[in-house]
Amino acid sequence: MLEPKKLKHRKVFRGRKDTKGIAFRGNTVSFGTFGLKAITAGEVTARQIEAARRVMTRYTKRGGKIWTTIFPHKPVTKKAQEVPMGSGKGSPDHFVAVVKMGRILFEMEGVTVAQAKEAMTLAAHKLPVRCKFINTEEL
Repeated sequence: MLEPKKLKHRKVFRGRKDTKGIAFRGNTVSFGTFGLKAITAGEVTARQIEAARRVMTRYTKRGGKIWTTIFPHKPVTKKAQEVPMGSGKGSPDHFVAVVKMGRILFEMEGVTVAQAKEAMTLAAHKLPVRCKFINTEEL
């Protein structure tokens, strides 16, 4: 599972505005030929990133190269079950990647267009944001 090695702050503010607007960074395909672009904004957990990566790898039968261009830096806290309200913030539970609209999530190279499209579609089903397949060969 992906998580940062070191954090400056163990707990962060919830941040309700960090998914607003469009992505100015990471909005073009940089490494591969094909990409999976987020159409809507949201938070993608480390488990969801791993599930999407695994389904792409399995579909392509470990052919080609896959890049994950997002990383879960933001810790999300959670209180234990049946704990009364109050008494501070919960302990860190998992990590999420904040994804803005237009961000490239995954990139792929070394497979056919049909293979890449199907693999990316399967990966998109694992993610909580709506996605679109990008092909740089057509541009």
